[in-house]
Amino acid sequence: MIALAVAGIFYMQRGSHIDLHGRILKVRTAPLDEHSSAVVIDYRLDNPADFKFMANSVTVIMEDKNGNGTEGQTASEPDARNLFANVPLLGEKYNESFKVRDFVAPHATADRMVAARFEVPEDQLAKRKRFVVHIEEVDGAQVDFGEK
Repeated sequence: MIALAVAGIFYMQRGSHIDLHGRILKVRTAPLDEHSSAVVIDYRLDNPADFKFMANSVTVIMEDKNGNGTEGQTASEPDARNLFANVPLLGEKYNESFKVRDFVAPHATADRMVAARFEVPEDQLAKRKRFVVHIEEVDGAQVDFGEK
């Protein structure tokens, strides 16, 4: 009987905390010069909570084969547009960046992108273990999701 009451309480509390699920849809890389490269990651965010998830920051971390992480320099939305205009290898821009104060509404799904610069040649990006997208919410919640 007590187990049913506890289960009922947990069931009624679902959605009452900030939560966000993300998954990477597409990763594109391109050289910027012989010593630096760009990465563009398109991803999908699902917000199962009863509250909106408002972004404070979005970063990209490249994990190498040894598990060491290198954080890229995240591009602003205007810089991302310029990147696509000037680096044709990246292809078409499909989604908007997840900007500061941008949000995912309660029980909604949103497709976003992040562009970042890494001070490594493109062949090092190609040898990575994976990219991880790190999102911080304005109230401190954090979400990480990476390539499979």
